[in-house]
Amino acid sequence: MEKAIVLALCGMGASIGIGLAALGAAIGDGHAAGKMLEGLARQPEMGGKLLVNMLISIGLIESMPIIAAVIAIVLVFANPFTSML
Repeated sequence: MEKAIVLALCGMGASIGIGLAALGAAIGDGHAAGKMLEGLARQPEMGGKLLVNMLISIGLIESMPIIAAVIAIVLVFANPFTSML
């Protein structure tokens, strides 16, 4: 019985973690893209440099949900907490 509860709670935690990571990445991507467009409107000649910096920062922001998905997969399929029971 305890193993089923641990598995259910790990599944819920994994889904909440992925959801929050996706929400944080979406907010970060929107903020980075908005600031890039604001900078482009102020100085159009810096467009290439701003685009490169924005793409690098969005790539780094998008690594957060990927790492959260890996942790969630480990919690669901290779659960380290079930071996303690």
